[in-house]
Amino acid sequence: MKLSHHFTAFGLILSPLASAITVAEITGNKYLSPLSRSAFTNLTGLVTAKGPNGIWIRSTQPDDDERTSESIYVFSRSVGANLAAGDIVMLDGNVTEFRSSSAYLFLTEITDPRNVQVVSKGNPVNPVVLGARTSGIIGDRDVNPPTEQYSGLDNGDVFGVPNNVSRISQVNPQLEPIMYGMDFFESLSGELVAIQGVTALGRPANRFGDQWVYGNWTVTGKNSRGGLTVTDRDSNPETIIVGSPLDGTRNPNTTKLGDSLTDIIGIVQYNFGFYSILPLTAPSVISSQSPGLPPPSGIKSKGRCNHLSIATYNIENFTPGNDRIPLVADHIATYLGAPSVVFLQEVQDNSGATNDGTVDANLTLSDLTQALEERTGTPYLFVDVDPVNNADGGEPGGNIRNAYLYNPNEVRLYKPNPGSSIDANAVLPGPSLRFNPGRIDAPPVFASSRKPLVAQWETLDGKGNFFTVNVHWTSKGGSSSLQGDPRPPVNGGIEQRNAQANVTGSFIAQILAQDRNAAVIAAGDFNEFTFVEPLERFVQISGLQDLDIVSDLPEVERYTYTFGSSQQQLDHMYVSPSVAKYVGKKDFEHVHVNTWAAEEDVASDHDPTVASLNVCKG
Repeated sequence: MKLSHHFTAFGLILSPLASAITVAEITGNKYLSPLSRSAFTNLTGLVTAKGPNGIWIRSTQPDDDERTSESIYVFSRSVGANLAAGDIVMLDGNVTEFRSSSAYLFLTEITDPRNVQVVSKGNPVNPVVLGARTSGIIGDRDVNPPTEQYSGLDNGDVFGVPNNVSRISQVNPQLEPIMYGMDFFESLSGELVAIQGVTALGRPANRFGDQWVYGNWTVTGKNSRGGLTVTDRDSNPETIIVGSPLDGTRNPNTTKLGDSLTDIIGIVQYNFGFYSILPLTAPSVISSQSPGLPPPSGIKSKGRCNHLSIATYNIENFTPGNDRIPLVADHIATYLGAPSVVFLQEVQDNSGATNDGTVDANLTLSDLTQALEERTGTPYLFVDVDPVNNADGGEPGGNIRNAYLYNPNEVRLYKPNPGSSIDANAVLPGPSLRFNPGRIDAPPVFASSRKPLVAQWETLDGKGNFFTVNVHWTSKGGSSSLQGDPRPPVNGGIEQRNAQANVTGSFIAQILAQDRNAAVIAAGDFNEFTFVEPLERFVQISGLQDLDIVSDLPEVERYTYTFGSSQQQLDHMYVSPSVAKYVGKKDFEHVHVNTWAAEEDVASDHDPTVASLNVCKG
C-alpha cells in the first residue's frame, strides 16, 4: 500500500480561526471533524512519526474521552524536513477531510501547516499497546478492538439486505469504540500503536506486501490454523491491514495463514478503504504453522452406491498447458482421494483468455484427465457443455464453464443426451432430464454468469441413481469495502444471486416433487455465505440440506477461501434428505490445500471439498 495525495477533499473554504485548540477538539467524537474547513492557530503536539508526505502528532493534553483520537496526520511534504520523532511542536493550519473515492471514508487531517515552531526536543515517544488498557498516553481507555460488529449503521448485520441504505459521511454517527470495530479504529486515527503477538491472516493482500493481521487481543471465529473465519453476523472487525513501512523497508512477501510475525509499531491510518497500520519498519516472520499442508482426506470411494466420493473444486481460470496442471491433478488424486465425481468450476476454453471465438474446452479437460490417469491409473472422463462465446462472464475470451470429471469404473451418465449452449434443461417425468447433461438457463437471470450444469448418473451395478447440479453463481464484483462509506456494505451481485437461487432451487424442487427420495447433490462456487439471503432462499426453495450442518463441522472450520481479513466459505455442497440421512461426521471435509499454502504451492484461490455419500435407490 502506497500513500498518495490528493484527490478529493473538504477544506477549500475556510471558517474563522480557532485559537489554541487541542487535537481532540479537531478530531471530535464523530467521523467528521466539527472544525472541518476551519483554520486554527497554536495547536501543540508531539511528533510520533514521519512519512514521505507528512508527520503525525499526538496531543500533549489528552482527554479521557474514548471517542476522540488524540493524534492526527499533518499533510505536507516539507513540514517534517527539520523535525524528528520526540519533538513537541506548535503550529497553525487548516482542518481538511480527504478521501480518494466516494466509496471510502474521509480522513481528518491538517493541511497547509504554517508557523511551525519546535517547543522542545528529545521527548519520549511511546506507542499505545493494542489489546490492553492505557492511561496517561492518550487518556484512560480500553484499547481492545470489538470482535463482531463493524458499524452501528449496519443494523447488526454487515451482510444485511438491503445494502447501502445509509452512508457514514452523511449520517456522521457518534463513535462507539467499545461496540463497533470501525468506530474503534477511527477513535485511534493517526495514533502510534503497538501490536504484540502478531498473527498473519493469509498470504500478502497485494504486490506491495500489505498483510492482514490480528494481535494479542480477544478474537472470535478463530480456526485451527490460527485464521479467523467469517460466521453469521461476525466478519472479524478486530483485524487490521499492515501497510507500507514508513522507513522504506518492505514487508515480507512469503507470509502464510497462521504465521507469527515480530511485534509491529506504527501509525493507524485509513487508506484505500481500510484501516491500516503503517509500521515504522517492516516486520518479519518468526515462525509458521506445521505441517505446511493438511494431510490427504481420509474419504475414499469404495465404488459402490452406498459409498461414492463426490468433490467440488473451483480451479481458477484453468487453461490447457498451464503450469498448475500437476498441482490440481495431485490435489484431486492425492488430497481428495481420486473421487468418483468431481464438480469443476472455472474451466476455460482451449485458447484460454485469448478472445478468438474458441469455446470448446476438450484440450483443457484432456490435459487434466491425462495428468490424473498418470497419478491414479484411472482413465477419468469429462463432460461439459460449451457456453455461447463470451456470454458466461469471467475473463474475456476465456469462456469459463462448469464441468464434471468422473471415474468410468464407478459411475456413468444415465441415458446420456447432452444439450447445447442454447438448450435450457428441464425436469421430465420419471424424474429425468430433458438434456443429460444440460444447463439451467432463465434469461436474464444467468446473463454474464455460468449456467448450472445438471446431470443424471447411475452406478455401474445399477443400484444407484442420482442427480448433480454444478453451480457457479455470479460473482461479488462491485462490492464495497467492509470498512467503506456505504452501510451495510454493497454486496455486489446479490440481486442476481437471489434470482439464481430461485431458479436453481426451483429446478431441484421439481425433481424432489416427483420423487421425494431422489438423490440430489448440488455443489460448487455459490459466491455467497450460507447465512446471507441467496443461500437461505436456495435451501428453503430446493429442500436440500447443507453438508456443513449435516456433518456437524465446526463453524470456524467452514472455509474454502481467503479474502481480506478472513477465511470464508463460498463453496458449498447440499444434498437431498435421502442422502443427508446417511452422512456422518467423518463423511465431509474442506481440504485446505490452497488457503494454507505458500504462494509457490497455490493451485487455485479456492479450496476443494469432498464428501462420502450414499446414492443407493430406495
